[in-house]
Amino acid sequence: MSLLIVSLDVTVLNVALPSMREELHADTAGMQWTIDAYTLVLASLLMLAGSTADRIGRRKVFMAGLVVFTIGSVLCSLAPNLELLIVFRMVQAVGGSMLNPVAMSIITNTFTDPRERARAIGAWGAVVGISMAAGPLIGGLLVESVGWRSIFWINLPVGLVALLATWRYVPESRAPKARRPDPVGQVLVMALFGSLTYTIIEAPTAPVASTAVFAGIALGAFLGLLWYEPRRDEPLIDLRFFRSVPFSGATVIAVSAFAALGGFLFLSTLYLQNVRGLDALHAGVWMLPMAFLCFVCAPVAGRLVGSRGPRLPLLVAGIAMTASGVLFAAFEGETSNVTLFLGYVLFGLGFGFVNAPITNTAVSGMPRSQAGVAAAVASTSRQFGQTLGVAVIGAVLSAGIGSSSYAESFLPAARPAWWIVAGCGFAVLVLGALTTGPWARGTAERAAERLESPEVKEAAGVRADA
Repeated sequence: MSLLIVSLDVTVLNVALPSMREELHADTAGMQWTIDAYTLVLASLLMLAGSTADRIGRRKVFMAGLVVFTIGSVLCSLAPNLELLIVFRMVQAVGGSMLNPVAMSIITNTFTDPRERARAIGAWGAVVGISMAAGPLIGGLLVESVGWRSIFWINLPVGLVALLATWRYVPESRAPKARRPDPVGQVLVMALFGSLTYTIIEAPTAPVASTAVFAGIALGAFLGLLWYEPRRDEPLIDLRFFRSVPFSGATVIAVSAFAALGGFLFLSTLYLQNVRGLDALHAGVWMLPMAFLCFVCAPVAGRLVGSRGPRLPLLVAGIAMTASGVLFAAFEGETSNVTLFLGYVLFGLGFGFVNAPITNTAVSGMPRSQAGVAAAVASTSRQFGQTLGVAVIGAVLSAGIGSSSYAESFLPAARPAWWIVAGCGFAVLVLGALTTGPWARGTAERAAERLESPEVKEAAGVRADA
């Protein structure tokens, strides 16, 4: 239920963007911030929420997240202007950061039998496909019949039922040895993500001096992380992870794939409603082929990863996502119903295959004690990738449209943005090939040896001697 409302919030909101844009008198940058304010805060707090839940109790943090997310949803539905809507979206994200990573920890600690755990994780992951399929239709129906504010109301009953079910059925659990807080690392991550996103979104319209200041903050935060984190015993981000080629590759693949998704949804929604003149419901129907393919292909990709490894799903994903971007960028695929449908099918096929191998590749070869942290970094990369995709593609679109008619200038302005989507797909293809071979697995094994704690190594040595 928690994953359902968090995932629905992304797909439903995209369909409502044109209606929100008209009522709140927002420009393209304003629409970007309604999406990115949420994904940005979510990305910044995921690892903090996971370690806090390990320390004070997963059930307790999960219930707090449901309460904050539901309150944030009510506030979003009441927002009188764009600025407060963005603030309330950030409140939502604070709650959302306590849900998904903590839910995964609850599942893995509740279902101790590997077969039961695999089934539980499969059911949990299938909800993403359901939300992608149902989100555009539910959002379109609500926007057309009641108004865009109603898209936030669906979180209330689901959030309340999830809260009561958690209180009744979910056992409390904590980590035997929780990681210590890293407030400096957390502040540096938030400064890096926030200032970089602001620089990209506001670059087309903000003064050069303002953009330069935020770009400088982003660079300083990045250098600060490189200097500070290796000096901590328990850092927020252990930079030794990146010595593993599969882990580094999975991180960049996650950023690339979700940047493509964020940009694809942003461009498609604005095109279907503002250029083609479709209402929100019919725009949602057009997105169904993409959502359906994501839903169908995700479990297939999971089985392929289990039987043949992550390389084949990543190659299929990269080829399909690249082909979709090139279709729109080079062949003006959106100008014909047939090619528009084909573009959505290709992107849904590609994205359906990419999600399962990301976490698998990230934790490949990692010691079990570090697998949770590695998966959390992969989740953060997904959210930051989506933030980055909306920021970059929205900025490119804003620069191309300028002061001319929105509908007339959209197609030529979107052309460079579609090439960026194609480039993200090509990055998935290349990195999928490079980071899943024998050499890459060797780097993961060597990184795992460095990451293994002295206590674990000593215990392994005692067992070997015995």
